[in-house]
Amino acid sequence: MNGPLRNTIGLLVYDGCDLLDVGGPHEALLTAARLLARTGTGPELSVATVGLRPSPITVYGGLELGGHRLVDDVERLDVLLVPGTVDVTAALADTALVRAVATLAARSALVTSVCTGSFLLAAAGLLHGRTAPPHHEDLAGLAARSDVGNVVGGVRFVGDGRVVTAAGLSSGLSLGLHLVDRLVDRDLAVATARQLEHPFDPEGRDGVPLATGGA
Repeated sequence: MNGPLRNTIGLLVYDGCDLLDVGGPHEALLTAARLLARTGTGPELSVATVGLRPSPITVYGGLELGGHRLVDDVERLDVLLVPGTVDVTAALADTALVRAVATLAARSALVTSVCTGSFLLAAAGLLHGRTAPPHHEDLAGLAARSDVGNVVGGVRFVGDGRVVTAAGLSSGLSLGLHLVDRLVDRDLAVATARQLEHPFDPEGRDGVPLATGGA
């Protein structure tokens, strides 16, 4: 296990983002932190949500999230996580949101996304020459962009340099476990997966199979 370092993970929240994209990684990381606290050893995992405004954020489906830090108050993150949304067009048209992704990414050592959050990473200039797996229904849409290197399906997540992108929805749990593996160690990732009762493939190859004939 690595030394007692502090790992700060910021989960960006915005109106219309998907709850599971945020909640899956959040639960995995909090569970890992709880397991670490039982032993009193290893690095600290500090998880917080980050928003563009102080008022509650309304996620897809109407649930409100509050208690987040503001983008302008975040000086540095070890990990930035950008969730996806059903309304990708609206998210990409939100210049303040795209700018926030770019700003936070510049202050982060590792940048990650879940589902259609990869579109926001692309719009912020983070996927040039990089490989990404979006939700399986959005493979063609992401591949059609000129600011993405390569698009793959049938996997849970792909790490490409300082950027890690995960496929749709519950793949965020796998991404959270990957972050535990990457920030702490494999043993804790496996223990966290057992605690969550969720399968974990360290290589992320257990994704949803592609439909016959394409996405």
